Amino acid sequence: MPVRGVPQRFTNESLEISMLPFFAELVTRTDESRRALEGHPVLLDAIAHGLPVERYRKLLLELYPIVWQFNPVCAVAASRMPDSLRQVREYLYEHMHEEMGHEQWVMNDLQAIGVQPGATVAHAPAEYTLALNGYNHWAADRRHPCSVLGMMYALEVIASVYGGPFASAIRESLLLEDDRGVSFISSHATMDTLHMAQLSKLLNTLTDRDACDAVIESTLVNFHHFTRIVEAI
Repeated sequence: MPVRGVPQRFTNESLEISMLPFFAELVTRTDESRRALEGHPVLLDAIAHGLPVERYRKLLLELYPIVWQFNPVCAVAASRMPDSLRQVREYLYEHMHEEMGHEQWVMNDLQAIGVQPGATVAHAPAEYTLALNGYNHWAADRRHPCSVLGMMYALEVIASVYGGPFASAIRESLLLEDDRGVSFISSHATMDTLHMAQLSKLLNTLTDRDACDAVIESTLVNFHHFTRIVEAI
């Protein structure tokens, strides 16, 4: 039966989406935001030609606080996860262990291109980096703990799809040897392909509508803010 006041076309579309496995629904509902990032001229140019060293430094300096805050956000979410979602909590425990210390990789890459650790730690993040980290903490603590999965999905899409070509372009444009200066981006291009397969299975276990909606919202916010971060470098 049509919902009063809502065109039948929209109710049919909503019904079709709601019948998808959740991972497929997430991809469908957030595809426009993902394409806004992947089609951005700054990202396309960086993948094609690399970046001057100053702009690459600027990008890594914004990545550092995002990576540093990743596990704290996961810890907040895990601490608030109900027993009905214990599979998500256990996934977070395992993933936090894997991600431990990865901010040091960003710091090492920065040092390889001339930024000392003290300057990395002292760097004041840009507004959209603050907004990204602030939203992720707030959402995990106040919105819904499954919001953290939207953060993970967005960041792993970015790393697994664009990390490899971007690392190669940077290596070429800055004449870097092996993974020196690109260790974080290069390693995550490979690791996050596996992580994405694991995450898709986990997302398909979600049946609670509030949890699913929180993941979708978080994904949209993370894609939006990350696009603005890339835009500003």
